[in-house]
Amino acid sequence: MADQTDNTTHFGFQTVPETEKAGRVQGVFNSVASKYDIMNDVMSMGIHRVWKDAMMDWLAPRPGQRLLDVAGGTGDISFRFLDRAGHGHATVLDLTEPMLIEGRKRAEAAEMADSLDWVVGDAMALPFADNTFDVYTISFGIRNVTRPQEALNEAYRVLKPGGRLMVLEFSQLPNPGMQKLYDLYSFNVIPRMGKLIANDRDSYQYLVESIRKFPDQETFLSMVRAAGFDNAKYRNLSMGIAALHSGWKL
Repeated sequence: MADQTDNTTHFGFQTVPETEKAGRVQGVFNSVASKYDIMNDVMSMGIHRVWKDAMMDWLAPRPGQRLLDVAGGTGDISFRFLDRAGHGHATVLDLTEPMLIEGRKRAEAAEMADSLDWVVGDAMALPFADNTFDVYTISFGIRNVTRPQEALNEAYRVLKPGGRLMVLEFSQLPNPGMQKLYDLYSFNVIPRMGKLIANDRDSYQYLVESIRKFPDQETFLSMVRAAGFDNAKYRNLSMGIAALHSGWKL
């Protein structure tokens, strides 16, 4: 059996040792942290807010639920969740501390301080006990995880029986012509916008490449099921530019 250090993965279109990916991803998000919300607007043409609202509509948060929002960055999903639930608790976990620092600066973070925790941690080795949370979300984060299947396995572990997984991620358009047009936009416009907005072309180039390397909707659905989730299904958003995957720990 090969030594773990010999295993490789993708960092965008580059092949890198698995041991290097997390550090490289941290470098990207250290770089873009202060511009992260603007970055989401650039990456999604401003539609990410609509997608996140669609996520909450399907999730239907209930009062008193405990949320774990992994790769939760600046708190967008947690703020929405707590607002919809009325009362509850959200733990925002991110690999990159500067992202959490940016999140804590937001007005909502102060308003909801009693209902929020901010934790630096790894999606593949969550620092929580089994059967702790009612809901697990990860939004535009799982494609940056070195081994997404391990992150899904961890999601299953920390959810209570009856708990809900929901993943929002950029995905694949089912129509090849439309995919080609979207790729033209992604590869030609987004890195240039990154240079213009954040003086950081390379990070945005990686983020575009990481979308293309991520599994399509059906493949990812099979990974959700492999982690143990039941009643797993997905919905395309904006014709498949993004997708929501849902599953239950039953």
